[in-house]
Formats: sequence, C-alpha cells, structure tokens
Amino acid sequence: MQRELIDDCFYVQQQRWGTWVSEDSMGKQLVTSFTENECIKATRFYLKGRQEGFSEPEVIHDGTVGGKL
Repeated sequence: MQRELIDDCFYVQQQRWGTWVSEDSMGKQLVTSFTENECIKATRFYLKGRQEGFSEPEVIHDGTVGGKL
C-alpha cells in the first residue's frame, strides 16, 4: 500500500483490512481510524497535543444533595 505524506509531518496509508493508520517520520504508528479523513484529523490533534501539551478536562464537583430526604 502506498503512503501519503500529510503536512510534511506524518504519513497515512490504508491497511489490507480497510482501516487507515498514520505513522511519524520514524515509522512509529500513531493513530488508527476507519476513514482517511478521520485518521488525518485525529493525528493532527494528537501531534498538537504532544507538542503543546494536553489540557486537563475541567471537572466540577458539587458536594450538595438536592431534594428532600
């Protein structure tokens, strides 16, 4: 299968069984997806997070119980 260079940064290619996989320039697999477009989008998100750091999800906890006991 032929690899396609995306953004001069990573490669995507379709596997024998129909899924798409992205690889960095060293050949390390990064993301696997069902479609080429989703593989590209997910790999861009992953590489951006690896470069800039992943943000922590904002979790708000409320310690009160609503309603009458």
